[in-house]
Amino acid sequence: MKKSVLILTLLLFYFSPQAQKMKDNNLSKRINEIEDRIALKNLVDTFSILADVKETQKQTLLFTDNATVETYINGQQVANLKGRKEIGDAFANFLKMFETVYHINGQQSVTINGDKASGISYCMVTLIAVENGKKMKTSIGIYYNDEFAREGGHWLIAKRKSIFTWQDKQELGQ
Repeated sequence: MKKSVLILTLLLFYFSPQAQKMKDNNLSKRINEIEDRIALKNLVDTFSILADVKETQKQTLLFTDNATVETYINGQQVANLKGRKEIGDAFANFLKMFETVYHINGQQSVTINGDKASGISYCMVTLIAVENGKKMKTSIGIYYNDEFAREGGHWLIAKRKSIFTWQDKQELGQ
């Protein structure tokens, strides 16, 4: 009898308006987090796609107005950029050295806290340029430590640390 009363009580609670509201709130929260994760992955992927087609003006719009970008090669900081203009100018100057730019993005892990988020994303970049009359291919392993901010309903990059971990350069075969 006690089991029956307990089961009946649990069923009544489960189907009560309050319980349904709790389930709906939890579902809504989970859906919002999934949407945020997709938006953050799309942001990082769009950054790479715009680099590949050298659309640096559009690329800079993926950053907050006062964003910073720090670049490290072999553990040494080689750039510290502040604001969209400086970031855009530096990206344009770098990309114009190459006839082909090709990013392949890999795993991403993010932590979301309201309208702020942080994450790490891994990327492999291939750069092709002509040096001394030869086509040279440079492959680079990079990971980004990012801080994101939601502004106007859209996620943007507020701070990026670009960590270049390895590089391989060789003549491109014909």
